[in-house]
Amino acid sequence: MVGVRTEADVIVVGAGPGGSAAAHYLAREGFDVIALEKSHFPREKVCGDGLTPRAVRELELIGLPTPRDEGWIPNWGLRMVGGGHRLEFPWHEQDSFPDYGLSLPRASFDHKLAEHARSAGADVREGWFVTGATRDERTGRVTGVTARQTDANGRKTGDEVTYTAPVVIAADGVSARIALGLGIERMNNRPIGVAVRTYFETPRHDEEWMEGHLEIWDGKPGHSNLLPGYGWIFPLGDGTANVGLGTLSPNGSPSKLDHRALMDGWLRHNTDGWGFDPDAPVSKVQGAAIPMAFNRQPHYVPGMMLIGDAGGMVNPFNGEGIAYAMQAARTATDALVEWRAASGDAAKEAALVGYARKMKEQLGGYYSLGRVFAHLIAHPQVMKACTRYGLPQPTVMRFTHKLLADVYEPRGGDWADKLMTALTRIAPAA
Repeated sequence: MVGVRTEADVIVVGAGPGGSAAAHYLAREGFDVIALEKSHFPREKVCGDGLTPRAVRELELIGLPTPRDEGWIPNWGLRMVGGGHRLEFPWHEQDSFPDYGLSLPRASFDHKLAEHARSAGADVREGWFVTGATRDERTGRVTGVTARQTDANGRKTGDEVTYTAPVVIAADGVSARIALGLGIERMNNRPIGVAVRTYFETPRHDEEWMEGHLEIWDGKPGHSNLLPGYGWIFPLGDGTANVGLGTLSPNGSPSKLDHRALMDGWLRHNTDGWGFDPDAPVSKVQGAAIPMAFNRQPHYVPGMMLIGDAGGMVNPFNGEGIAYAMQAARTATDALVEWRAASGDAAKEAALVGYARKMKEQLGGYYSLGRVFAHLIAHPQVMKACTRYGLPQPTVMRFTHKLLADVYEPRGGDWADKLMTALTRIAPAA
């Protein structure tokens, strides 16, 4: 296309949390980076809109301001409901993490991150649908991507354009279109989730707690199977709350459950006190698959890195993906800085290969624990025992809270932190 710059040091595919964070970090390090986003901001994204302290730490590291007057609502812990119990677990003050979480609708969150990347010097281009990767015919190395512009309705317009760069970062989300085009398939021995969410008006919209419901039944409570998953209510401070439900399948194939019907039943029987009108959501119910526990590998092939949902970087314990996508963006940037400084082709390639190794070192053990967890809670009797007998035990729940949220002190801390650190170290980083 005449007049459009199509060469850069790095091409980033997707400008969600992982892609925008990568674009920001790379631009800050002096890389010429182009990020291609298929949609136009602001745009909808199926998400719970809730951020744990792990995600808040990533926002601090990237330097994104989170003032309350711009819609950022703090939360001070997680309220768990299940088995006839309702217990609150505050975020604990730690050296490695802040003692609060945040909530902000993804439509605003992603837009702010993209603008933050632009402020660092990244060229973030909206309305570019990437159709595939280009490769060197002789070596097979990824050399760039092809893309077409889209209009405000997502319709492709114009001719296909080829963007070239020594390195491509695929941050194109659950679809993982670029990886699939290179034959990188989803692994069937990893858990996958399905989630649905909408928004409801509520008088408790400014409540500063995240709420999780651990009992999701495939019929009336007590007369059917207890499903592996949870429902959530995350107040947004604007008169509404993000309300959703997700289930977990341990073996790579999404369940065939009717999640919209499950959520309707849960809303009508289990959310008393919030003032929801189940027949009057603020927006339509939307759903998405959630790839978990590194379910797409390898995370690096010559010339291309996978980050975020494209590489299955979602926590199998709670379905959180934003923190890990932004963490991967930091790790990818570190690898690219090493690549730029290295002398010789072999040393440069070793720096890029190191990205995938570092991601396994950072998250592989924890995700392996999550795979075990997913298989355990797939049994209704295990879920029932956990909610009925585990919740009332403060010692058990202190550890469980750290396990589910992945917010523990890796250097020291109390007994629960030390146990978490030991478990993640001995678990295989597969």
